[in-house]
Amino acid sequence: MNPGIHAAGPDSAAALAATLAPLAPAERLRTARAAIGGRLVLTTSFGLEDQVLTHLVAGAGLAITLATLDTGRLHPETYALWCETETRYGLRIAAFYPRHDAIEGYVLEHGIDGFYASITARKACCGIRKVEPLGRALAGAAGWITGLRADQSAAREATPFAEWDAGRGLIKLNPLADWSRPALLAFAEREGVPLNPLHAQGFPSIGCAPCTRAVQPGEPERAGRWWWENEAAKECGLHVGPDGRLVRATRREEVPA
Repeated sequence: MNPGIHAAGPDSAAALAATLAPLAPAERLRTARAAIGGRLVLTTSFGLEDQVLTHLVAGAGLAITLATLDTGRLHPETYALWCETETRYGLRIAAFYPRHDAIEGYVLEHGIDGFYASITARKACCGIRKVEPLGRALAGAAGWITGLRADQSAAREATPFAEWDAGRGLIKLNPLADWSRPALLAFAEREGVPLNPLHAQGFPSIGCAPCTRAVQPGEPERAGRWWWENEAAKECGLHVGPDGRLVRATRREEVPA
């Protein structure tokens, strides 16, 4: 593929997605790295999916930048795993933090836990703590690697292996899109991938401490995220468009999922 694939838009992303489909995740990462010219960034929140991807990237020695968004409200277990992961794989994970003036203004207006008051207030907090730092983490990147999986929620069931992110001008890669949670857990156990102990305590999806709870048997994976809200599609804003819905790119245009 052309080294400038990241500049070609939805057509090239769709072609890459078709190329990646029959491959295993490790080969998807290698193929994407070879196909896309420029910097690739894997953003990790240290959940199961991101830990598996980190393991694959480190094991293959791929030139992929690892980055995380430290919101300032993460679980202590997450920070401990961050340190363990860097030690285990001999790497550094670049941290991107919220702008201090934005956080100070938000807390002054809404209170320290003001995100519980309304969906609007919660999304504003996510915007400050996650979305804006993500923009800096991906600045100038040609590709963005995520741990999105199709079976994580109904809103994510159309997740492709590669898609064009027009808003950021890069290819978004989802190498684990067709993997199930049990398959990932089995892989992690077999390979000795360090995992967040909260997973074993009923937290399949882990975000900020005040916004994440354990799920009950039979609940969807993301039921513990912003559990006080009634919205079916719960997203922090990292993977959605201006209307708050997940965005998917076709070969000619972007359409909401």
